[in-house]
Amino acid sequence: MSRFLKEQLKNLEPYVPGEQPKNPGLIKLNTNESPFPPAPGVLSVLNQEEGEKLRLYSDPAATELRRAAADYYGIPESRIMAGNGSDELLAFLFMAYGKRIYYPSISYGFYKVYGEIFAEEAMEIPLDEELRIRPEDYHGLPGTIILANPNAPTGSALTREEIKGILKANRDQLVVVDEAYVDFGAESMIPCMEEFDNLLVIQTLSKSRSLAGARVGLAMGREELIEDLNRIRFSFNPYNLNRLSILAGAAAFRDREYFKNCCRIIMANREQFVSELEKQGFRVLPSKANFVFAKPPAMGGEAYYQALRDRNILVRHFQHPSLSGFVRITIGTSEELNQILIANEEMGLQPVGKGEEA
Repeated sequence: MSRFLKEQLKNLEPYVPGEQPKNPGLIKLNTNESPFPPAPGVLSVLNQEEGEKLRLYSDPAATELRRAAADYYGIPESRIMAGNGSDELLAFLFMAYGKRIYYPSISYGFYKVYGEIFAEEAMEIPLDEELRIRPEDYHGLPGTIILANPNAPTGSALTREEIKGILKANRDQLVVVDEAYVDFGAESMIPCMEEFDNLLVIQTLSKSRSLAGARVGLAMGREELIEDLNRIRFSFNPYNLNRLSILAGAAAFRDREYFKNCCRIIMANREQFVSELEKQGFRVLPSKANFVFAKPPAMGGEAYYQALRDRNILVRHFQHPSLSGFVRITIGTSEELNQILIANEEMGLQPVGKGEEA
């Protein structure tokens, strides 16, 4: 680092994104991308005519995208703000509400990074022994609460009633629910915005709507919360979404059947894959996301990650002591997942109590 860097940033540990390999032969199941292309309507709007308009600035209000999202969720456009991915929106809310922030000790890695950069005080709350969030740990906290639901990288989800309990127990504090993976079986809190003025929901179009490369996110909450975030956005980058991403996001919301079908297939693949992994002796945490968090039998998580990589299959391993025995596996196509099951057989992985070495 240079001698010019601010002192407070010298010990910052940046977020480490999942590997983006150059080898086209790898089965890539490490960054929770969709195995499906964007909806047909998305591809149709990304045409030459719109490409030629890239010489013009984008709509700062992202009106078409917000209108399509408002129609889909049945809420006013005034309760929606668009961001350059949900990461940008998370950064804005850490800037706006970061006097004191609470979040799970094992969760999305950007919470810790943004806490160090923007928050006056950031507090981590441990998970329980089963790597789940305990709702009661978030009752009566004197600061902003941020929860990923489903949580990452574990995949576990709180129920809507459990989150409502947190909202009721913190009426004078903001509760942010990061719903990046909510479309794969969890309950969204968007229907609760009328009841709770202290609720802010963050979503992304990267996962369930196949737009990871477009970088489109949404913040949804009462008008006064959206005004807060827009105050930050217009002080930072009013043209935060490009023209093509706005069009793509709007088209993705309009193609409802395609979206529902993709989610249905991913959830079915997940349940089948979990069943097969458990037959092979894996411990798999309950997941409501488009990934599973799995612990192989008789083998460490890092060794298993490397063994799969040697077979041209890329998954994600985390070095955190509580997570080191696990890997996170994105739910891809059934063919891709079957390659993992075949690799497990080649490695001789099987339930404890079977085989010569049991």
